[in-house]
Amino acid sequence: MINIEDKAISIRNLTKKYGDVTVLDNLNFDIARNKITTILGFSGAGKSTLMKHILGLAKPTSGTVEVLGHNINELDRHALRDFRRHFGMLFQYAALFDSKTAFENVAFPLREFTSLSEKEIEEKVIDLLLSVDIKEHSFYLLPSELSGGMRKRVGLARALALSPDIMLYDEPTTGLDPITTNMVNELIVETSEKNRERAMTSLIISHDIKATLKISDFIAFLDRGRIIEYLPVDEFTESEKPLVRRFLDL
Repeated sequence: MINIEDKAISIRNLTKKYGDVTVLDNLNFDIARNKITTILGFSGAGKSTLMKHILGLAKPTSGTVEVLGHNINELDRHALRDFRRHFGMLFQYAALFDSKTAFENVAFPLREFTSLSEKEIEEKVIDLLLSVDIKEHSFYLLPSELSGGMRKRVGLARALALSPDIMLYDEPTTGLDPITTNMVNELIVETSEKNRERAMTSLIISHDIKATLKISDFIAFLDRGRIIEYLPVDEFTESEKPLVRRFLDL
């Protein structure tokens, strides 16, 4: 495992069981602050379950998940709700509100979680949408009127609205054509670079090996609930683990 000194997330002895089925099996690893880390693996490896534990949406059977120095499982419901403001989340299919325009989708967390005036919200939403290359003429379109790539951009703008310390991406390129996939990958890297000064951490759940190798700083390979390899991207490509080689050769 990698020795990471500046940690955003620290996972120790994390195990999750559903009845007799072990989904996460005694995981021990750290996620570096201000870097892009991808959790890679085949379907059913436990990637989504791991993400739920990091967000505090699931309780471990045993072990701990420490985020930004806080044991997330020791927070009560109200403290956890407030703590989640440290996270931004780009869902697999953007998960925009169908009945709200692009502008209203991005404004939603600002109205829900801040005391900004409507004028301040308007200015911030415009800045956010422009920062992800959504043009002014698209601000007031509904999600059904936007392309898949544009929905991803609006979803990212909404996720960044509260200036999160940790940005989570759940299978960000699933179901997209190659051109849009490339655009989303570039957007992830650009977002990381734009937020480097404030040390924002990016964590991606993916099975897209080509994209992962292009954009990640670190890659962890999860198989049947265990991390079987965790390396900087350049070293990961040289892994001799048979399952990792099989994945790399796909």
